[in-house]
Amino acid sequence: QVQLVESGGDLVQAGGSLRLSCTASGTIFSINAMAWYRQAPEKQRELVAVVSSGGITQYAESMKGRFTIYRDNAKNTVYQQMNSLKPEDTAVYYCNAFINPRNYWGQGTQVTVSS
Repeated sequence: QVQLVESGGDLVQAGGSLRLSCTASGTIFSINAMAWYRQAPEKQRELVAVVSSGGITQYAESMKGRFTIYRDNAKNTVYQQMNSLKPEDTAVYYCNAFINPRNYWGQGTQVTVSS
């Protein structure tokens, strides 16, 4: 059984910063890609950023330059540093990990950005 547990969500003012963390636990031999998604009220879940096992990253266009995803493979943990936050970044942020042969999801952490 694999579990992903996120933390770091909070209420922050526009222009502020937050760092999200997600740690995978359980029987894990290796983790392939790890990613962050988000879902705002009444909107579909969208990909924010993804990092491969080798550290290669990709970002959604609106997050480039503001968000940084990185991982610590020794700790089975992925992070997301979010700077220059905007009210439109308000959403539940979900961690995702592909641990062969399936995807796993965390329970989500709420990020609220006030104007």
